[in-house]
Amino acid sequence: MKTDGTALYLENQLCFPLYAASRLTTKIYTPLLKEFDLTYPQYLVLLVLWQHGNQTVNEICHRLLLESNTVTPLLKRLEEKKLLQRKRSDKDERVVQISLTKEGEALKQHALSIPDKLINAFADETIDETEIRNLQKTLFKLIDIMNKKLLP
Repeated sequence: MKTDGTALYLENQLCFPLYAASRLTTKIYTPLLKEFDLTYPQYLVLLVLWQHGNQTVNEICHRLLLESNTVTPLLKRLEEKKLLQRKRSDKDERVVQISLTKEGEALKQHALSIPDKLINAFADETIDETEIRNLQKTLFKLIDIMNKKLLP
């Protein structure tokens, strides 16, 4: 353990580049999603539904690593935009099923260009797409490790 204080320098923190990169990436998404009248968290919910089809609120929360008190307002806004519908389960009214509407399904085709636009926004002579994809793989490994340690 370093005792000279350098361990507390900002540039020596793992958390800072993760935090800053996340914030800046979300800023890049903002204009891309504006044309669809979506926020980044709303887009994440749609990504889950486009990939996995109908889901319960708890399943969406699990996939996005978010609590229901964060996801529920997102679902309400997306329902107001007529992109999804919420329905209580007939078997257990505590369970809310989420499904895409026709408008929500149709939006998928328009959104197909977003991932490439994001990669292009990262384009620079100092980093290539392979490095970006490797970073993504490493981040998913870190997420898995943290999930195992933090979640029951």
